[in-house]
Amino acid sequence: MLLFYIRHGDPIYKPDMLTPLGETQAEAVARRLALFGIDEVYSSTSNRAMQTAKPTCELLGLPLHTLDYLNENYLSGLRMPDDANSEASHWVWAHPRCGHLLSSREVRSLGDGWYKHPEFERYHFEQVLDPIWSELDGFLAGHGYEHDCEKGLYRVTRRNAEKRVAVFAHECMGKIVMSHLLDIPFPTYASHFEMHTSGITVIRFDDGIGLDEPLEYARARVLTLSNDGHLYREDISLDHRYTRFREPF
Repeated sequence: MLLFYIRHGDPIYKPDMLTPLGETQAEAVARRLALFGIDEVYSSTSNRAMQTAKPTCELLGLPLHTLDYLNENYLSGLRMPDDANSEASHWVWAHPRCGHLLSSREVRSLGDGWYKHPEFERYHFEQVLDPIWSELDGFLAGHGYEHDCEKGLYRVTRRNAEKRVAVFAHECMGKIVMSHLLDIPFPTYASHFEMHTSGITVIRFDDGIGLDEPLEYARARVLTLSNDGHLYREDISLDHRYTRFREPF
């Protein structure tokens, strides 16, 4: 199976919608995904994600299925108050003090138990992340791939090697989804991987297609990360520097 994870287009957060640029990006995404022959389309329940998915559904004649657990409205628990301004807050990886700690060997050495670090344990980040990861595992199991976190692999219950699924959501949610899907500790993924607006990440669940004997377990393998070739192809404005000035939603 190929899983296409697409961050929404250029947004206006209040109200929750796309800018004209975001609408143009969404149309470019649709034309690109049409080349791959997407079979199913899913989206967060946020307007900006659904608006980004809409051109793909219209072009391919597919219904849009919504996944409420992917809505970033549920992620306020991953934001930390600014030390200098109590009215401001940051995502934990972007926090002026804790962001550096998240990248440190001290936290990396804790592996999946990173949230038990004394600086983080009072925020109970696991209460935000675990339910999303559980829902994600259920979603993937429904497509024939049961996550074995101990092995870092997926037990294949139904071969879907040719299936192509698109999911439209958010950057912060993408960090949560990809870290778990790829069995990479969240601090490492959150600190070092970004997603541009309308960027397309493609994951292949390699279940042994073409082999004489089908594999019992599949690996989740990254084919492309936040790819924006659709923007270059259609000469759409692109500025990778924007994350210095805007909240990385």
